[in-house]
Amino acid sequence: MQIESLHIQNFRVFRNVEVKQLPQMAVFLGQNGAGKTTFFDVFGFLHDCLNRNVRSALAMRGGYQEVVSREVDSDMRFEIKFRPSPEDPLITYELTIGLDARKAPVVKRETMRFRRGQYGKPWIILDFAYGQGFAASGKLESYEDVLIAERKNQKIAADDILAVKGLGQFEDFPAVASLRRLIEDWYVSDFHIENARTRQEATYSESLSRTGDNLAQVAKYLYDNHPDRFQAILDRMRERVPGITSVEAKLTEDGYVILRFQDGRFQNPFSSKFVSDGTIKMFTYLVLLSEPSPHALLCVEEPENQLYPELLSQLAEEFRLYSNEGGQVFISTHSPDFLNAVRLEELYCLVKSEGFTQIVRASDIPLIRSLYQDGELLGELWQQGLLLHEATKLGENAE
Repeated sequence: MQIESLHIQNFRVFRNVEVKQLPQMAVFLGQNGAGKTTFFDVFGFLHDCLNRNVRSALAMRGGYQEVVSREVDSDMRFEIKFRPSPEDPLITYELTIGLDARKAPVVKRETMRFRRGQYGKPWIILDFAYGQGFAASGKLESYEDVLIAERKNQKIAADDILAVKGLGQFEDFPAVASLRRLIEDWYVSDFHIENARTRQEATYSESLSRTGDNLAQVAKYLYDNHPDRFQAILDRMRERVPGITSVEAKLTEDGYVILRFQDGRFQNPFSSKFVSDGTIKMFTYLVLLSEPSPHALLCVEEPENQLYPELLSQLAEEFRLYSNEGGQVFISTHSPDFLNAVRLEELYCLVKSEGFTQIVRASDIPLIRSLYQDGELLGELWQQGLLLHEATKLGENAE
């Protein structure tokens, strides 16, 4: 899947923001407080709305009034344009969340439509409001299929449940089910070093959790079932982390899995609790990027924390390779060293103006584009303050 554009209205610091022409790998740059975490929480919020319901997703964030933009009376609205694969037509998913007469949060409108070419009128395949609406059933492999598809009126159990969640469980609505699977597969990292260090019960895990608390279990799964991938991780660890020659996920007698790292200077391996934060974090990212089934969308916040500066350009290339193989990657950062490995077309800048955030594509800034073409590195332009200055000017003009 590739998300091509995203429009956010009235979600915290994003009063009215549209991000267009998103590449397979996109990097979001901003100072502390600019809204990088909030931008990633858009995906976490929609993921929680799907897996739970709207009220629960809002309650996890302090309630509706804490999530809707300050001093704004309008509803929250999200519009995502994406393609399930490069061969598929553009699909637009639109969601509006607001309060009903009882001041309870509800799904006021939810639509999904195909684009018929570049200029044609789109075909609506899902249209719901307050828990009621219709969806097109049957296989929708072409616009002709959409044209003749039967529209079935449906009612969802509650008006704070997404229609994509309810109908996506049924074989009659494969297009809706595909969107549900895509949102379910979004991975928003909330990695914690200490969680990854602890020994873990020897249960079965194929995919890394968002906090990394099953790192040893996933490492053991890769070692047992995908030895080629695990060996590739070890090869990269040897290249990137001085001294580390091997890593093993060892099963203890009392039924736990622990990670043990071998340093070539010592005869015996040692537990993960004795290695550096940077070593654990690099290993975690390599495990995440080596899972057999890539996530449709991978969101990683500030990967530079705890990592040596010289590793950041190599990590950027690892993320880029992952995106080239089909998984879209969004990364937030304010590290000059990481930015020096980022391409101009991959970079977006978050800047605040009068309390709200705008997102500016770096390639749209004339001076930055000219300097980059002349050989300047983006990290150096960030350190000089020039990138922020020019992005802020463009952001203010967009207001």
